[in-house]
Amino acid sequence: MLNHIVLMGRLTRDPELRRTGSGVAVASFTLAVDRDFGNRETGEKETDFIDIVAWRNTAEFVSKYFAKGRMAVVSGRLQIRNWTDKEGGKRRSAEVVADNVYFGDSKRDGDSTGSFAPFHNDFAPAESKGSDFEMLEDDDSNLPF
Repeated sequence: MLNHIVLMGRLTRDPELRRTGSGVAVASFTLAVDRDFGNRETGEKETDFIDIVAWRNTAEFVSKYFAKGRMAVVSGRLQIRNWTDKEGGKRRSAEVVADNVYFGDSKRDGDSTGSFAPFHNDFAPAESKGSDFEMLEDDDSNLPF
């Protein structure tokens, strides 16, 4: 089975960062995403407002670098959540759980890392990731071609 979604849109408000009882970071925000096609009568494109939830390092990253109006590319999965309203009625909500969040706008718009710079939801700290690369000498006489 496959549940993967990629969205590009603008944040409708600043991300809201909260913490669970055990201290895990969770950020929520909404993306305004234009549809690819316009209204038959007016030609205007309609916009969908999609709720996004990011966890852990991704949540921290989004809350630090994104704000209302900023273009974002979100890669994740669609999740349907059941809940009960104040009157006791059963409700359902659809939201995207973000695995990766990318900058969708350019450096001149305030991005210090460049367009489409990704943040991956890696659980290992960056300093623990070793490099498998080593410097090669300029002498290529031992190469078979």
